[in-house]
Amino acid sequence: MENASHVVIGAGLIGASTAWHLAERGHDVLLLERDVPASEFGSSHGSARIFRYAYPNPFYAQLVVDSEPHWARLSELAGVELITRCGALDHGEDRNPALLAKVLTQVGVEHELLSAAEATERFPQFAFTTDVLWQPGAGVLDAQTTVETMVAAAQAAGTRVRSGWEVDSVVEHSEGLLITAADGRKVLAGHVTVAAGGFLPWLLPRLPLSEAFRAALPAFEVTQENAFHFPFGEDFPAERWPTVIHKIDGWNSYALPGGRDAGFTGLKLAEYHAGRALTSAKDQDGVIPEAVRERVVARVRALYPGLVAEPYAETTCLFTMTPTEDFVLEREGRVTIFSACSGHGAKFAPLMGSFGADVATGAAPAPAPFRVGAAVAQ
Repeated sequence: MENASHVVIGAGLIGASTAWHLAERGHDVLLLERDVPASEFGSSHGSARIFRYAYPNPFYAQLVVDSEPHWARLSELAGVELITRCGALDHGEDRNPALLAKVLTQVGVEHELLSAAEATERFPQFAFTTDVLWQPGAGVLDAQTTVETMVAAAQAAGTRVRSGWEVDSVVEHSEGLLITAADGRKVLAGHVTVAAGGFLPWLLPRLPLSEAFRAALPAFEVTQENAFHFPFGEDFPAERWPTVIHKIDGWNSYALPGGRDAGFTGLKLAEYHAGRALTSAKDQDGVIPEAVRERVVARVRALYPGLVAEPYAETTCLFTMTPTEDFVLEREGRVTIFSACSGHGAKFAPLMGSFGADVATGAAPAPAPFRVGAAVAQ
């Protein structure tokens, strides 16, 4: 039976980051992953996630700024730039570009607020009907390479990594916490950080938490989201495409250059938080409803004149949402729950691990909006 002072469950973006920061602080760390790091069955796979600064809540906008030094260091460790700075657009009445611009001014991020006509002249591959926020420093981050880099950095600092290790239960033990795998293997831990993403709802009943703590946790809703890759039109090559978030008349969508995920030839586009609700990630089936496909294609035809409105690839992915879309980072006894998901957590990944390490070691509490019982509207 293995022993470790700190065990981290889940080798996605948040778990890998936490293991990395713990190990760099000199702690004995074991990272357990039910599949492989950045698994296709989780939320941290692939090469394309939006890196943006625009948030209506200055707390999150400032966190993006605070993450920059960590991204720079991680890119140096990777030997490649992990963020492609292609810029980002936000538009639509419900997105409120003017409010976002005020927040970016407050946190010192370069941006422009364009009229629909100005934006159309500069970005004719899109159809605009409202003012548009332009963030030139935003772009696309490579989630898989980020995870792999953090895992490698954690290992270099002494972390042991175990793939194919599906946790079945965590129970109190006279010497700490006893973690048992689905195949019967066991680990004895001094402390456990659970960063299991969409598997968290399944795992929560198997953790030694008080009923009061469980009751204080927000509801975690796991959904199977649907994403499509549309080819770039002949007049709009890959280097001319920024990321985009569009919210208007109930249509909430995001799109970004798909990188390796799209063979570098298309835009990845999805409705935001519109997928099928799951009990947990264990229930995903990868099936995209035809009605969803038809709806998205119709929207692309109307709103993206620079795309060929015929998807050449499609996929599903997981969101793990809280009601406020705030993250959760809280500790009870020897267990820390860490869910930095809600469809927008990737951009903070190298910074989040420092918070996770603080909470797991008792060095500092989590930022107030992440604590159990806290609620800060995004």
